[in-house]
Amino acid sequence: MKIRTATFSLALMLSLTSVSTVSSAGCLKGAVVGGVAGHVAGRHSVAGAAVGCAVGHHMSKKKAREQAAADARARDEQRQANAAPVRR
Repeated sequence: MKIRTATFSLALMLSLTSVSTVSSAGCLKGAVVGGVAGHVAGRHSVAGAAVGCAVGHHMSKKKAREQAAADARARDEQRQANAAPVRR
């Protein structure tokens, strides 16, 4: 069992090295939380880490999309504020 877990952990770490920094940050945080939660819930650490990685990745991408939308709104508002005044 330990050999299987070690092999899976090694494969997971190798696959995470090819993931971009933003994606891996969410995945790593989620994997840690999921692994701990899975361990507490009955020795399902590996399954918890895998699900936590997926959830962390999803939340990270969602946060990045929301930040991009907020930045776009701020640029539009700034562009409108800097527009030339209308002559009457």
